[in-house]
Amino acid sequence: MRYEADWPPMMVATCSCKNCQKQAGSALSILAVLPQSGLRVTGELTTYNDIAKSGNTVYRKFCGSCGSPVITETPEAQAQGMIFIKAGSLDQAEDLKPTVHFWTSTAQHWVVFPEGGKQLDTQ
Repeated sequence: MRYEADWPPMMVATCSCKNCQKQAGSALSILAVLPQSGLRVTGELTTYNDIAKSGNTVYRKFCGSCGSPVITETPEAQAQGMIFIKAGSLDQAEDLKPTVHFWTSTAQHWVVFPEGGKQLDTQ
């Protein structure tokens, strides 16, 4: 599967919630936030319905061939016309600079967030 996205993103964020840590297999997830209309997917994605700490469903979409996480959707984001792309799935991610950091309250104690970014205890 492949995708194309309108660029630049509306926002680049990190999420350190426990679900994103598990899904990413890392300390956090890096997300590029785009309008849903700015994403075009070719091929099939597999969806895992995750349940957030809030009890809300999080749709985690990944490549069924290689297993790479690609997209995260939530009902709230869908209602606002937004979608989250996993930055690790981008062909070029070196210029991304997260400016918002979600769920810092559950971040690994050794993670240091850069100064100047907005840090939110939850989302």
